[in-house]
Amino acid sequence: MIDANLKDKVCVLTGGGGVLGSSLSKGMAEQGAKIAILDLHLEKAESAAKRIAEETGSKVIGVSANVLDRESIEKAAKVISAELGPADILVNAAGGNSPDATTQAEFIEESVLDNLDSTFLGLKLEGFEKVFDLNFMGTLLPTMVFTREMISRKKGSVVNISSMNSFRPLTKIPAYSAAKAAVNNFTQWLAVHYAKVGVRVNAIAPGFFLTKQNSFLLVDQESGELTPRGEKIISSTPTGAFGKPDDLVGALLYLSSDMAGFVTGIVVPVDGGFSAYSGV
Repeated sequence: MIDANLKDKVCVLTGGGGVLGSSLSKGMAEQGAKIAILDLHLEKAESAAKRIAEETGSKVIGVSANVLDRESIEKAAKVISAELGPADILVNAAGGNSPDATTQAEFIEESVLDNLDSTFLGLKLEGFEKVFDLNFMGTLLPTMVFTREMISRKKGSVVNISSMNSFRPLTKIPAYSAAKAAVNNFTQWLAVHYAKVGVRVNAIAPGFFLTKQNSFLLVDQESGELTPRGEKIISSTPTGAFGKPDDLVGALLYLSSDMAGFVTGIVVPVDGGFSAYSGV
């Protein structure tokens, strides 16, 4: 019998102090999973954990971890194992973009030839590396740490958070685009690598969700109205709206549970139809 019940499963979720991460954590907790929310800032992790525990009645803890520091992740893993048990599910939700890795101009054209600093040529390597590492290495390193116990028990699920940007790169954000494309490839590669030891690896590719990381691109900070870029996105999304954090929960529950017991190596779009729409 197929069982989608996640009761008492231990779910580790990186980036859990953010809007999307905390929503995913709550969705898992509502199914009875025991949740470890990892965040760079302990106060954010603990605040989200306390709120979600009160709202769901599940065991939820907040743990500090830097997803770019293996020693920090290993330290967090020991805390989680002692308080909740070994991880059954890993959700790699840490990520985001930055103005430092974003070009001002969409295209190099005549009007910007006198200001190439506004283009890809003006990006500072440090800003590019910061975004790429957060999204890709911040997925790879936690996976290295938390799947070790899954392999020893020959059972587990990894769900990476990718982006629709991974399939068709968006203008202005080359580091984020490259990193999410790498996450997709890594998801497929690791799914094959782990297939014979019972550990599944999949990803979710959200469409367009308003978050702190991208609001500067999509909403005018003074008027509160959509920017031209935000208008383009809405007009290219058949549902005509940005996604809400809870819209990701269903896909996560499916990929995490035994309902998807024969599913590995896929990337599931949750995008309001963006990927299906030709614009006509």
